[in-house]
Amino acid sequence: MSYVKDVLAQLVSRNPGEKEFHQAAEEVLDSLAVITEKNPQFQKAGLLERLVEPERQIMFRVPWVDDNGNVQVNRGFRVQFNNAIGPYKGGIRFHPSVNLGIIKFLGFEQIFKNSLTGLPIGGGKGGSDFDPKGKSDREVMAFCQSFMTELCKYIGADVDVPAGDIGVGGREIGYMYGQYKRITGLYEGFLTGKGIPYGGSLARTEATGYGLVYFVEAMLERRGDSFKDKTVVVSGSGNVAIYAIEKAQQLGAKVVTACDSTGYIYDKDGIDLAALKEIKEVKRGRIKEYVQYRPNAEYHDGVGVWSVPCDIALPCATQNELCGEDAKMLVKNGCKLVAEGANMPSTPEAVAYFQENGILFAPGKAANAGGVATSALEMSQNSMRLHWTFEEVDAKLKGIMRNIEATTSEVSKEYGMENNYVFGANAAGFLKVANAMMAQGIV
Repeated sequence: MSYVKDVLAQLVSRNPGEKEFHQAAEEVLDSLAVITEKNPQFQKAGLLERLVEPERQIMFRVPWVDDNGNVQVNRGFRVQFNNAIGPYKGGIRFHPSVNLGIIKFLGFEQIFKNSLTGLPIGGGKGGSDFDPKGKSDREVMAFCQSFMTELCKYIGADVDVPAGDIGVGGREIGYMYGQYKRITGLYEGFLTGKGIPYGGSLARTEATGYGLVYFVEAMLERRGDSFKDKTVVVSGSGNVAIYAIEKAQQLGAKVVTACDSTGYIYDKDGIDLAALKEIKEVKRGRIKEYVQYRPNAEYHDGVGVWSVPCDIALPCATQNELCGEDAKMLVKNGCKLVAEGANMPSTPEAVAYFQENGILFAPGKAANAGGVATSALEMSQNSMRLHWTFEEVDAKLKGIMRNIEATTSEVSKEYGMENNYVFGANAAGFLKVANAMMAQGIV
Protein backbone atom coordinates (compact mmCIF):
# COMPACT_ATOMS: atom_id res chain seq x y z
CA MET A 1 0.00 0.00 0.00
CA SER A 2 2.94 2.35 0.69
CA TYR A 3 3.99 2.04 -2.97
CA VAL A 4 0.55 3.20 -4.11
CA LYS A 5 0.51 6.05 -1.60
CA ASP A 6 3.95 7.20 -2.72
CA VAL A 7 2.86 7.23 -6.37
CA LEU A 8 -0.32 9.17 -5.54
CA ALA A 9 1.59 11.72 -3.46
CA GLN A 10 4.04 12.26 -6.31
CA LEU A 11 1.17 12.57 -8.81
CA VAL A 12 -0.60 15.26 -6.76
CA SER A 13 2.66 17.15 -6.26
CA ARG A 14 3.53 17.11 -9.96
CA ASN A 15 0.00 17.92 -11.16
CA PRO A 16 -1.32 20.66 -8.84
CA GLY A 17 -4.90 21.84 -9.27
CA GLU A 18 -5.99 18.90 -11.44
CA LYS A 19 -8.60 17.58 -9.00
CA GLU A 20 -10.48 15.37 -11.48
CA PHE A 21 -7.23 13.68 -12.49
CA HIS A 22 -6.29 13.19 -8.82
CA GLN A 23 -9.71 11.68 -8.13
CA ALA A 24 -9.56 9.26 -11.06
CA ALA A 25 -6.02 8.14 -10.23
CA GLU A 26 -6.77 7.63 -6.55
CA GLU A 27 -9.86 5.55 -7.32
CA VAL A 28 -7.88 3.26 -9.63
CA LEU A 29 -4.64 2.99 -7.69
CA ASP A 30 -6.34 2.25 -4.37
CA SER A 31 -7.84 -0.81 -6.06
CA LEU A 32 -4.45 -1.91 -7.37
CA ALA A 33 -2.61 -2.04 -4.02
CA VAL A 34 -3.46 -5.71 -3.50
CA ILE A 35 -2.19 -6.54 -7.01
CA THR A 36 1.09 -4.63 -6.76
CA GLU A 37 1.80 -6.28 -3.40
CA LYS A 38 1.50 -9.70 -5.05
CA ASN A 39 3.60 -8.60 -8.04
CA PRO A 40 6.76 -6.86 -6.75
CA GLN A 41 8.14 -6.80 -10.31
CA PHE A 42 5.66 -4.01 -11.10
CA GLN A 43 7.21 -1.75 -8.47
CA LYS A 44 10.76 -2.60 -9.57
CA ALA A 45 9.82 -1.59 -13.13
CA GLY A 46 8.22 1.69 -11.93
CA LEU A 47 5.02 0.56 -13.58
CA LEU A 48 2.55 2.76 -11.69
CA GLU A 49 4.80 5.82 -12.05
CA ARG A 50 4.84 5.27 -15.80
CA LEU A 51 1.13 4.49 -15.93
CA VAL A 52 0.03 7.78 -14.34
CA GLU A 53 2.36 9.91 -16.49
CA PRO A 54 0.98 10.55 -20.00
CA GLU A 55 3.30 9.57 -22.81
CA ARG A 56 2.55 12.90 -24.48
CA GLN A 57 0.57 16.05 -23.60
CA ILE A 58 -0.26 18.42 -26.43
CA MET A 59 -1.76 21.87 -25.83
CA PHE A 60 -2.25 24.39 -28.62
CA ARG A 61 -3.90 27.65 -29.68
CA VAL A 62 -7.06 27.47 -31.84
CA PRO A 63 -7.81 30.82 -33.56
CA TRP A 64 -11.00 31.20 -35.61
CA VAL A 65 -13.28 33.95 -36.96
CA ASP A 66 -16.90 34.31 -35.78
CA ASP A 67 -19.89 35.48 -37.84
CA ASN A 68 -19.25 39.10 -36.85
CA GLY A 69 -15.76 38.96 -38.29
CA ASN A 70 -14.09 38.92 -34.88
CA VAL A 71 -11.12 36.68 -34.15
CA GLN A 72 -11.69 34.25 -31.27
CA VAL A 73 -9.03 32.15 -29.57
CA ASN A 74 -9.61 28.86 -27.76
CA ARG A 75 -7.28 26.27 -26.32
CA GLY A 76 -6.96 22.75 -27.72
CA PHE A 77 -5.72 19.61 -25.98
CA ARG A 78 -4.70 16.06 -26.80
CA VAL A 79 -3.32 13.77 -24.11
CA GLN A 80 -1.86 10.52 -25.43
CA PHE A 81 -1.73 8.47 -22.27
CA ASN A 82 -0.75 4.89 -23.06
CA ASN A 83 -0.32 2.85 -26.25
CA ALA A 84 0.97 -0.41 -24.77
CA ILE A 85 -1.85 -2.44 -26.33
CA GLY A 86 -2.73 -0.36 -29.40
CA PRO A 87 -2.98 3.13 -30.91
CA TYR A 88 -4.27 5.85 -28.60
CA LYS A 89 -8.07 5.96 -28.65
CA GLY A 90 -10.44 8.38 -26.96
CA GLY A 91 -12.93 11.13 -27.64
CA ILE A 92 -12.70 14.85 -28.27
CA ARG A 93 -14.78 17.04 -25.95
CA PHE A 94 -15.86 20.63 -26.74
CA HIS A 95 -17.14 22.32 -23.58
CA PRO A 96 -16.26 25.48 -21.60
CA SER A 97 -15.23 23.33 -18.60
CA VAL A 98 -12.46 21.58 -20.52
CA ASN A 99 -8.96 22.03 -19.14
CA LEU A 100 -5.82 19.90 -19.00
CA GLY A 101 -6.81 18.21 -15.73
CA ILE A 102 -10.16 17.07 -17.10
CA ILE A 103 -8.59 15.75 -20.29
CA LYS A 104 -6.00 13.86 -18.23
CA PHE A 105 -8.68 12.33 -16.00
CA LEU A 106 -10.62 11.20 -19.06
CA GLY A 107 -7.52 9.87 -20.80
CA PHE A 108 -6.42 7.96 -17.71
CA GLU A 109 -9.85 6.33 -17.40
CA GLN A 110 -9.72 5.51 -21.11
CA ILE A 111 -6.65 3.27 -20.64
CA PHE A 112 -8.61 0.81 -18.51
CA LYS A 113 -11.90 1.16 -20.35
CA ASN A 114 -10.24 0.37 -23.68
CA SER A 115 -8.33 -2.52 -22.16
CA LEU A 116 -11.56 -4.03 -20.84
CA THR A 117 -13.09 -4.18 -24.32
CA GLY A 118 -10.55 -6.84 -25.28
CA LEU A 119 -9.73 -4.85 -28.42
CA PRO A 120 -6.25 -3.55 -29.37
CA ILE A 121 -6.64 0.11 -28.42
CA GLY A 122 -4.68 2.33 -26.06
CA GLY A 123 -5.87 5.30 -24.00
CA GLY A 124 -6.04 8.98 -24.93
CA LYS A 125 -8.37 11.98 -24.84
CA GLY A 126 -8.66 15.45 -26.31
CA GLY A 127 -10.82 18.53 -26.52
CA SER A 128 -11.18 22.26 -26.25
CA ASP A 129 -12.84 24.93 -24.09
CA PHE A 130 -14.84 25.92 -27.20
CA ASP A 131 -18.63 25.83 -26.69
CA PRO A 132 -20.57 24.80 -29.82
CA LYS A 133 -23.90 25.78 -28.22
CA GLY A 134 -25.36 28.89 -29.81
CA LYS A 135 -22.83 28.87 -32.63
CA SER A 136 -23.80 28.82 -36.29
CA ASP A 137 -22.79 25.91 -38.51
CA ARG A 138 -20.25 28.18 -40.19
CA GLU A 139 -18.69 29.14 -36.85
CA VAL A 140 -18.50 25.49 -35.77
CA MET A 141 -16.90 24.61 -39.11
CA ALA A 142 -14.35 27.42 -38.77
CA PHE A 143 -13.39 26.26 -35.30
CA CYS A 144 -13.20 22.57 -36.23
CA GLN A 145 -11.01 23.29 -39.25
CA SER A 146 -8.60 25.37 -37.16
CA PHE A 147 -8.56 22.74 -34.41
CA MET A 148 -7.76 19.94 -36.85
CA THR A 149 -5.12 21.98 -38.67
CA GLU A 150 -2.98 21.66 -35.54
CA LEU A 151 -4.18 18.30 -34.20
CA CYS A 152 -3.54 16.49 -37.50
CA LYS A 153 0.22 16.61 -36.81
CA TYR A 154 -0.14 14.16 -33.94
CA ILE A 155 -2.79 11.62 -35.00
CA GLY A 156 -3.41 8.94 -37.62
CA ALA A 157 -5.05 5.55 -38.18
CA ASP A 158 -2.17 3.65 -36.57
CA VAL A 159 -1.11 6.37 -34.11
CA ASP A 160 -4.11 8.01 -32.43
CA VAL A 161 -7.76 7.66 -33.40
CA PRO A 162 -10.04 10.28 -31.78
CA ALA A 163 -13.82 10.11 -31.60
CA GLY A 164 -16.68 12.31 -30.43
CA ASP A 165 -17.65 13.19 -26.86
CA ILE A 166 -19.65 15.97 -25.18
CA GLY A 167 -20.13 18.78 -27.72
CA VAL A 168 -18.70 16.73 -30.58
CA GLY A 169 -21.28 14.92 -32.69
CA GLY A 170 -21.64 14.01 -36.36
CA ARG A 171 -21.44 17.62 -37.53
CA GLU A 172 -18.16 18.32 -35.75
CA ILE A 173 -16.64 14.97 -36.74
CA GLY A 174 -17.52 15.67 -40.38
CA TYR A 175 -15.86 19.08 -40.40
CA MET A 176 -12.71 17.72 -38.71
CA TYR A 177 -12.54 14.72 -41.03
CA GLY A 178 -12.82 16.92 -44.09
CA GLN A 179 -10.00 19.16 -42.90
CA TYR A 180 -7.70 16.23 -42.05
CA LYS A 181 -8.27 14.73 -45.50
CA ARG A 182 -7.69 18.09 -47.16
CA ILE A 183 -4.36 18.62 -45.35
CA THR A 184 -2.93 15.09 -45.46
CA GLY A 185 -4.46 13.76 -48.67
CA LEU A 186 -5.26 10.55 -46.78
CA TYR A 187 -8.64 8.82 -46.79
CA GLU A 188 -8.20 6.69 -43.69
CA GLY A 189 -10.06 5.73 -40.53
CA PHE A 190 -8.29 8.23 -38.28
CA LEU A 191 -11.57 9.44 -36.70
CA THR A 192 -14.52 7.39 -35.49
CA GLY A 193 -18.12 8.49 -35.20
CA LYS A 194 -18.05 9.41 -38.89
CA GLY A 195 -21.15 9.66 -41.08
CA ILE A 196 -22.26 6.42 -42.73
CA PRO A 197 -21.48 7.63 -46.30
CA TYR A 198 -17.80 8.18 -45.51
CA GLY A 199 -16.79 5.24 -43.36
CA GLY A 200 -18.94 5.46 -40.25
CA SER A 201 -20.40 2.48 -38.45
CA LEU A 202 -24.03 1.70 -37.93
CA ALA A 203 -25.02 1.52 -34.23
CA ARG A 204 -22.25 3.96 -33.20
CA THR A 205 -24.79 6.59 -32.12
CA GLU A 206 -26.61 4.07 -29.96
CA ALA A 207 -23.53 2.22 -28.73
CA THR A 208 -22.75 3.79 -25.35
CA GLY A 209 -26.37 3.81 -24.19
CA TYR A 210 -27.12 0.35 -25.53
CA GLY A 211 -23.85 -0.98 -24.12
CA LEU A 212 -24.65 0.38 -20.67
CA VAL A 213 -27.97 -1.45 -20.66
CA TYR A 214 -26.41 -4.66 -21.97
CA PHE A 215 -23.92 -4.53 -19.09
CA VAL A 216 -26.70 -4.03 -16.53
CA GLU A 217 -28.76 -6.77 -18.17
CA ALA A 218 -25.84 -9.16 -17.65
CA MET A 219 -25.51 -8.05 -14.00
CA LEU A 220 -29.21 -8.72 -13.46
CA GLU A 221 -29.15 -12.09 -15.24
CA ARG A 222 -26.25 -13.20 -13.03
CA ARG A 223 -28.69 -12.75 -10.13
CA GLY A 224 -31.70 -14.32 -11.83
CA ASP A 225 -33.33 -10.96 -12.55
CA SER A 226 -34.11 -8.71 -15.53
CA PHE A 227 -35.17 -5.20 -16.55
CA LYS A 228 -38.81 -6.25 -16.83
CA ASP A 229 -41.10 -4.00 -14.78
CA LYS A 230 -38.18 -2.12 -13.21
CA THR A 231 -38.46 1.65 -12.66
CA VAL A 232 -35.34 3.36 -14.00
CA VAL A 233 -34.05 6.88 -13.40
CA VAL A 234 -31.72 8.31 -16.06
CA SER A 235 -29.82 11.61 -15.99
CA GLY A 236 -28.79 13.46 -19.13
CA SER A 237 -30.53 13.79 -22.49
CA GLY A 238 -27.70 13.34 -24.97
CA ASN A 239 -26.86 10.26 -27.00
CA VAL A 240 -25.95 8.11 -24.00
CA ALA A 241 -29.12 8.90 -22.07
CA ILE A 242 -31.47 8.70 -25.06
CA TYR A 243 -30.29 5.29 -26.19
CA ALA A 244 -30.01 3.89 -22.68
CA ILE A 245 -33.67 4.87 -22.30
CA GLU A 246 -34.51 3.27 -25.63
CA LYS A 247 -32.86 -0.08 -24.89
CA ALA A 248 -34.13 -0.23 -21.29
CA GLN A 249 -37.66 0.33 -22.55
CA GLN A 250 -37.21 -2.41 -25.15
CA LEU A 251 -36.23 -4.78 -22.32
CA GLY A 252 -39.41 -4.00 -20.37
CA ALA A 253 -38.32 -1.25 -17.99
CA LYS A 254 -40.19 2.00 -17.27
CA VAL A 255 -37.79 4.94 -17.51
CA VAL A 256 -39.27 8.01 -15.80
CA THR A 257 -36.67 10.81 -15.98
CA ALA A 258 -34.25 12.73 -18.19
CA CYS A 259 -32.48 16.04 -17.61
CA ASP A 260 -30.19 18.72 -19.01
CA SER A 261 -28.26 21.62 -17.49
CA THR A 262 -31.46 23.60 -16.82
CA GLY A 263 -33.57 21.00 -15.02
CA TYR A 264 -35.20 17.57 -15.19
CA ILE A 265 -38.46 15.95 -16.25
CA TYR A 266 -40.41 13.26 -14.42
CA ASP A 267 -42.95 11.27 -16.43
CA LYS A 268 -44.67 8.70 -14.19
CA ASP A 269 -46.05 6.91 -17.26
CA GLY A 270 -42.60 6.46 -18.81
CA ILE A 271 -40.55 8.74 -21.06
CA ASP A 272 -41.99 9.40 -24.52
CA LEU A 273 -38.84 8.62 -26.49
CA ALA A 274 -40.12 10.11 -29.76
CA ALA A 275 -40.77 13.43 -28.02
CA LEU A 276 -37.35 13.40 -26.34
CA LYS A 277 -35.59 12.70 -29.65
CA GLU A 278 -37.56 15.46 -31.38
CA ILE A 279 -36.50 17.98 -28.73
CA LYS A 280 -32.87 16.97 -28.40
CA GLU A 281 -31.83 15.45 -31.72
CA VAL A 282 -33.93 17.48 -34.15
CA LYS A 283 -34.66 20.83 -32.50
CA ARG A 284 -31.60 20.87 -30.18
CA GLY A 285 -33.94 22.34 -27.60
CA ARG A 286 -34.16 22.30 -23.80
CA ILE A 287 -35.64 19.50 -21.72
CA LYS A 288 -38.41 21.74 -20.32
CA GLU A 289 -40.09 21.63 -23.76
CA TYR A 290 -41.02 18.00 -23.01
CA VAL A 291 -44.15 19.05 -21.08
CA GLN A 292 -45.51 20.56 -24.31
CA TYR A 293 -45.63 17.01 -25.69
CA ARG A 294 -46.69 15.32 -22.43
CA PRO A 295 -48.80 17.72 -20.32
CA ASN A 296 -49.06 15.20 -17.47
CA ALA A 297 -45.28 15.11 -17.03
CA GLU A 298 -43.50 17.33 -14.50
CA TYR A 299 -40.62 19.71 -15.17
CA HIS A 300 -38.38 20.86 -12.31
CA ASP A 301 -35.69 23.53 -12.52
CA GLY A 302 -32.19 22.66 -11.36
CA VAL A 303 -30.91 19.37 -9.97
CA GLY A 304 -32.99 16.75 -8.20
CA VAL A 305 -33.31 13.83 -10.58
CA TRP A 306 -31.85 11.47 -7.94
CA SER A 307 -34.74 12.21 -5.57
CA VAL A 308 -37.10 10.18 -7.79
CA PRO A 309 -37.75 6.66 -6.42
CA CYS A 310 -36.43 3.87 -8.65
CA ASP A 311 -35.07 0.34 -8.83
CA ILE A 312 -32.13 1.23 -11.10
CA ALA A 313 -30.25 4.52 -11.56
CA LEU A 314 -28.20 5.30 -14.67
CA PRO A 315 -26.18 8.55 -14.44
CA CYS A 316 -25.49 9.51 -18.06
CA ALA A 317 -24.70 13.24 -17.95
CA THR A 318 -21.25 14.33 -16.73
CA GLN A 319 -18.55 13.84 -14.10
CA ASN A 320 -19.38 14.17 -10.39
CA GLU A 321 -23.10 14.75 -10.98
CA LEU A 322 -24.15 12.24 -8.29
CA CYS A 323 -22.86 13.18 -4.82
CA GLY A 324 -23.05 11.56 -1.39
CA GLU A 325 -26.40 13.15 -0.52
CA ASP A 326 -27.85 11.96 -3.84
CA ALA A 327 -26.63 8.43 -3.06
CA LYS A 328 -28.40 8.54 0.30
CA MET A 329 -31.66 9.59 -1.38
CA LEU A 330 -31.41 6.78 -3.94
CA VAL A 331 -30.79 4.15 -1.27
CA LYS A 332 -33.56 5.54 0.94
CA ASN A 333 -36.00 5.42 -1.98
CA GLY A 334 -35.30 1.75 -2.79
CA CYS A 335 -32.66 1.84 -5.53
CA LYS A 336 -30.85 -1.49 -5.81
CA LEU A 337 -28.42 -0.95 -8.73
CA VAL A 338 -26.44 2.01 -10.10
CA ALA A 339 -24.47 1.86 -13.36
CA GLU A 340 -22.51 4.75 -14.83
CA GLY A 341 -23.22 5.79 -18.41
CA ALA A 342 -21.05 8.91 -18.15
CA ASN A 343 -17.36 9.17 -17.20
CA MET A 344 -16.97 9.21 -13.39
CA PRO A 345 -20.44 10.72 -12.70
CA SER A 346 -20.44 9.51 -9.08
CA THR A 347 -18.28 11.20 -6.46
CA PRO A 348 -16.06 9.00 -4.22
CA GLU A 349 -18.49 9.65 -1.34
CA ALA A 350 -21.39 8.37 -3.43
CA VAL A 351 -19.53 5.25 -4.53
CA ALA A 352 -18.50 4.47 -0.95
CA TYR A 353 -22.08 4.89 0.27
CA PHE A 354 -23.43 2.55 -2.42
CA GLN A 355 -20.86 -0.12 -1.56
CA GLU A 356 -21.41 0.23 2.20
CA ASN A 357 -25.15 -0.25 1.71
CA GLY A 358 -25.01 -3.27 -0.57
CA ILE A 359 -26.01 -1.47 -3.76
CA LEU A 360 -24.70 -3.08 -6.93
CA PHE A 361 -22.48 -0.45 -8.55
CA ALA A 362 -20.96 -0.56 -12.04
CA PRO A 363 -18.24 2.05 -12.77
CA GLY A 364 -18.14 3.92 -16.05
CA LYS A 365 -14.86 2.43 -17.24
CA ALA A 366 -16.72 -0.90 -17.51
CA ALA A 367 -20.37 0.02 -17.98
CA ASN A 368 -19.96 2.77 -20.60
CA ALA A 369 -17.26 1.05 -22.66
CA GLY A 370 -19.76 0.33 -25.45
CA GLY A 371 -19.01 3.60 -27.21
CA VAL A 372 -15.29 3.06 -27.56
CA ALA A 373 -15.83 -0.63 -28.32
CA THR A 374 -18.00 0.27 -31.30
CA SER A 375 -15.50 2.93 -32.32
CA ALA A 376 -12.89 0.16 -32.44
CA LEU A 377 -15.29 -1.89 -34.55
CA GLU A 378 -15.52 1.12 -36.88
CA MET A 379 -11.71 1.12 -37.09
CA SER A 380 -11.82 -2.55 -38.07
CA GLN A 381 -14.37 -1.91 -40.79
CA ASN A 382 -12.28 0.97 -42.15
CA SER A 383 -9.10 -1.12 -42.19
CA MET A 384 -10.82 -4.00 -44.00
CA ARG A 385 -12.88 -1.73 -46.29
CA LEU A 386 -16.04 -3.42 -45.03
CA HIS A 387 -19.42 -2.18 -43.82
CA TRP A 388 -21.31 -4.29 -41.30
CA THR A 389 -25.07 -4.21 -40.79
CA PHE A 390 -26.64 -2.65 -37.69
CA GLU A 391 -27.50 -6.13 -36.44
CA GLU A 392 -23.90 -7.34 -36.88
CA VAL A 393 -22.44 -4.39 -34.96
CA ASP A 394 -25.11 -4.57 -32.26
CA ALA A 395 -24.47 -8.29 -31.75
CA LYS A 396 -20.72 -7.69 -31.43
CA LEU A 397 -21.38 -4.82 -28.99
CA LYS A 398 -23.63 -6.99 -26.83
CA GLY A 399 -21.03 -9.74 -26.77
CA ILE A 400 -18.28 -7.30 -25.75
CA MET A 401 -20.34 -5.80 -22.93
CA ARG A 402 -21.34 -9.20 -21.58
CA ASN A 403 -17.68 -10.26 -21.69
CA ILE A 404 -16.67 -7.14 -19.74
CA GLU A 405 -19.32 -7.87 -17.10
CA ALA A 406 -18.15 -11.48 -16.83
CA THR A 407 -14.47 -10.50 -16.62
CA THR A 408 -14.98 -7.83 -13.97
CA SER A 409 -17.20 -10.14 -11.94
CA GLU A 410 -14.75 -13.05 -12.14
CA VAL A 411 -11.67 -10.98 -11.27
CA SER A 412 -13.39 -9.43 -8.24
CA LYS A 413 -14.38 -12.90 -7.05
CA GLU A 414 -10.84 -14.24 -7.64
CA TYR A 415 -9.42 -11.61 -5.27
CA GLY A 416 -12.09 -12.18 -2.62
CA MET A 417 -14.10 -9.04 -3.49
CA GLU A 418 -17.23 -10.58 -4.97
CA ASN A 419 -19.78 -8.08 -6.35
CA ASN A 420 -17.16 -5.28 -6.25
CA TYR A 421 -17.30 -4.19 -9.90
CA VAL A 422 -15.07 -1.18 -9.18
CA PHE A 423 -12.20 -3.42 -8.13
CA GLY A 424 -12.93 -5.92 -10.89
CA ALA A 425 -12.87 -3.26 -13.62
CA ASN A 426 -9.71 -1.60 -12.34
CA ALA A 427 -7.87 -4.88 -11.81
CA ALA A 428 -8.85 -6.51 -15.10
CA GLY A 429 -8.13 -3.39 -17.13
CA PHE A 430 -4.80 -2.83 -15.38
CA LEU A 431 -3.44 -6.37 -15.66
CA LYS A 432 -3.68 -6.50 -19.46
CA VAL A 433 -1.91 -3.15 -19.84
CA ALA A 434 0.66 -3.96 -17.12
CA ASN A 435 1.66 -7.25 -18.72
CA ALA A 436 2.04 -5.53 -22.11
CA MET A 437 4.19 -2.79 -20.58
CA MET A 438 6.38 -5.34 -18.80
CA ALA A 439 6.88 -7.28 -22.04
CA GLN A 440 7.94 -4.14 -23.92
CA GLY A 441 10.62 -3.04 -21.45
CA ILE A 442 11.20 0.44 -20.02
CA VAL A 443 9.61 2.65 -22.68
